[in-house]
Amino acid sequence: MAKRFPVVLATALLTVLWWQPVAAQPAKARATASVDLNARLQQAQADPQLAQTLLATGRKVAAVCAHCHGEGGNSVKTDIPNLAGQNPAYLLEQLRQFAEGRRRNEFMEGMIKAMDSDEKVGMVLFYAGQSVVHRPATAVALAAKGQAVYAKSCQQCHGTDGQGNAQIARIAGQQPGYLNLTLQRYRDGSSVRANSVMTPSTRQMTPADIQAVVAFVAAMP
Repeated sequence: MAKRFPVVLATALLTVLWWQPVAAQPAKARATASVDLNARLQQAQADPQLAQTLLATGRKVAAVCAHCHGEGGNSVKTDIPNLAGQNPAYLLEQLRQFAEGRRRNEFMEGMIKAMDSDEKVGMVLFYAGQSVVHRPATAVALAAKGQAVYAKSCQQCHGTDGQGNAQIARIAGQQPGYLNLTLQRYRDGSSVRANSVMTPSTRQMTPADIQAVVAFVAAMP
């Protein structure tokens, strides 16, 4: 019996060490879930000192996000969205949707679930304050056709300047590959990006319409 004691003790210690992070995770998730993120964002927007504190936190988070979304939120990959200049309340809602599995991307879901409330709010504040790098249209004739499609299908919600609002995304200057894929997913009713408002707005878009509106939107300042 005495010879087995070290083995039993070692097993018990390993069990405790394995259980600690697993047990701690739900506690962190509950703590994060108990915070009203929109209220925290509004609090930061009304309190310059808090905003600066959260911005410092958000800047650190953005340093990790830069591996995919680029320095300052300007992606260098056409299929990965710019986060620079995005409306903070809208971006915060996208974080919530990823965390809840309503917007699907396994990598993003894992990243966001690991963030606490102030990291999320700080990150959206940081990106909201960054400038989008403007890329003028290279296919000018195609972008001109896209302007007509935009006026018909997009302008009412996203605005004449593509800036959106608190609930609607800024799309001006967005990456063309990302815009193209997103519009296709909305049009087709994909579970990855299903949206009751965007689906009817894009349902009648042909591939040529999408190509044209993407050329126009990606070049908006």
